[in-house]
Amino acid sequence: MKNTMLRKSVLGIAGLAFTTGVAAGPIAAHAAPSHDMKPVAVVQADKPAVDKAKLIPHGTQGAQSHIALDDEQTNNAKAIIAATKKSGLDERAAVISIATSLQESKLENLGHLGDANDHDSLGLFQQRPSSGWGTPEQITDPEYSTMAFQKGLKQIDGWHDMPLTEAAQTVQVSAYPDAYAQWEQQAADLVAQYWNS
Repeated sequence: MKNTMLRKSVLGIAGLAFTTGVAAGPIAAHAAPSHDMKPVAVVQADKPAVDKAKLIPHGTQGAQSHIALDDEQTNNAKAIIAATKKSGLDERAAVISIATSLQESKLENLGHLGDANDHDSLGLFQQRPSSGWGTPEQITDPEYSTMAFQKGLKQIDGWHDMPLTEAAQTVQVSAYPDAYAQWEQQAADLVAQYWNS
């Protein structure tokens, strides 16, 4: 009985405090501003724009392809950009990497495709465990596979000044060496959009 009365008293006091607080809230909100207070300006700092001349220094080669990306593909493009920054490379390396992945997997982190698989190719860059790219688990990790691709890219003298398709092909050794060029504009657009985000 004592506990019930005590609880009712506490709840009654809390209710009174709440009601008073609600009643005082709007009144306090409309009170005259203090002369000591200065207005605060909210400034949104714009992120620096990516230098588009760095993204496609030689212009695109041939007809360009473009695909609509879903959330997974967009996240994979962002993962490639993050791994590029972690590798200490610039926007051009990200463009080459994303264009390569667009050609190899359409920015999908592919597992084994059964009979449709090209040998044991996996992941964003269709790297092969049997060719020394890493384990299947490593190759299907976007950061690892990007850094593995870029490690190959860094070993090419003058990669930064090569046409995209030549740089990508030197790392990938594809049966279709000119196919990478068609993705350069979309890759550059993705890097421009997400490099500073």
